[in-house]
Amino acid sequence: MSRIIADMVAFGKQYIRSGVAMFFAFAFPILLILIFGAIFSGSGDVKFSMPIQDLDDGPYSDIYVDILRNITVVEVKMIPSDEDFYQYFEDNDLNTAILIPSNFSEQIALALAGDHGAKGLVTVYGDPSTSSFTTLVEIVEFSLTDLGNALTASTPVVGYLPRVPEELGGLTFMDFFLPGVVGLVVMTNTLYTITSTCAEYKTRSYFKLLATTRLKKHEWLLSKFLFYTVLLIASLLLTFAVGMALFDMTATITPLAVVFIAFGVFLFLSMGMLLGSIVRDPESASAVANAVGFPMMFLSGIFFELESMPGYIQAISKVFPLTYFNDGLRATMLEGDVEVALVNLAIVGVLGLVFFILGSKLMSWKER
Repeated sequence: MSRIIADMVAFGKQYIRSGVAMFFAFAFPILLILIFGAIFSGSGDVKFSMPIQDLDDGPYSDIYVDILRNITVVEVKMIPSDEDFYQYFEDNDLNTAILIPSNFSEQIALALAGDHGAKGLVTVYGDPSTSSFTTLVEIVEFSLTDLGNALTASTPVVGYLPRVPEELGGLTFMDFFLPGVVGLVVMTNTLYTITSTCAEYKTRSYFKLLATTRLKKHEWLLSKFLFYTVLLIASLLLTFAVGMALFDMTATITPLAVVFIAFGVFLFLSMGMLLGSIVRDPESASAVANAVGFPMMFLSGIFFELESMPGYIQAISKVFPLTYFNDGLRATMLEGDVEVALVNLAIVGVLGLVFFILGSKLMSWKER
């Protein structure tokens, strides 16, 4: 028994000294609970935003809007009737919205009077590649059923017409997901590896050995940049090919998307270099990289669009560089919006430059 206890104590001390083990044993599950709890908790203060423009302002549209207001998870936001619906949608960066036409009540009245060709239709307008569009359609179907029941009609007198912005036509959730996966792959393959590599080279005096060679610091970094850029562009092409073959995606690989890969590699290599320069050992480096990387995985719009998250989560996401990388990739690959893509590319580039300068100052090839 004494040998068992002694071995248990020795193993426990070794385990506690491992930053990676401690992270996955304690910090990681707490992190997951906090993140998914914040996103999916049924606390009642998180609601689905539903912008609506009522051009009818008749008795039946009023009833319908009241039905929507009484749905617990829905927060109705009225679009002024004097606004151009489609321009408002674009100017306010909406993902989904409902348009109640001016003849909504009239068509329902005709249908109730026996006109089988009449039907009150609302327009569900939005981006089908987002999960919020699917949620909106489900809510509209549910609420229109309630309206039909309230009118005690024997035949359907209401319905909806889904519409998609021209530049988003044919997109699916997998189209939305693809740029996020690319961002995740770029981050994990560079941030994690370089953070651990820099820490290991520092603690084992590999940098000191490299300093005795003709290889310069910037050459060592450039070789890593070129390797990961080529590797991850190949990864993008392969991922895109698989997505096209299996899911019939309509996203496109643009020249700007390839530039994003290079900028993303530079950003996360620089971040990894900075983190690896300030930690004490490879085990701590892995823990730090996980602590930085995991929140970005879940709060940068990889798996869910940020607009569906609580406001404070959206605010936190703006801190993460991966958010701008993902947004820029989606802008160029899905929407063809060069202006938005370039703005995000500039942010990624500036952040990468800041991390690179800080990391270069801290990383010394003479450290033991």
